Amino acid sequence: MIKNPVQLLPLPVERMLKKFGADIKIARLKRGFTVEMMAQRIGIHRSTYSKIEKGNPMVGLGAYAATLFSLGFGTPLGDLIDQSNDDTGLLLDLEKLPKRARPKKNPQGL
Repeated sequence: MIKNPVQLLPLPVERMLKKFGADIKIARLKRGFTVEMMAQRIGIHRSTYSKIEKGNPMVGLGAYAATLFSLGFGTPLGDLIDQSNDDTGLLLDLEKLPKRARPKKNPQGL
């Protein structure tokens, strides 16, 4: 088993998670919630919630999503990679389009 899976993360991802956790902590403090209150609202142990605020990658995505919802941010993860916002995917779809349209050999209804 891997002893420290964080070492497998690219450095920008690790930094992003730490910032994300710190932003969650700031949002909690601005709302006047304690760690215990947040843990109860989400239904997790307070030590797990503390890991969220540290940006621990081993905490489940559901716990992060519940945290955002409990802080009043709604469900932003649902639209994070929405197909209509996937510029790269849309460009790849365009590349697969045929260069020209050809009429069908046996048109129906004529």
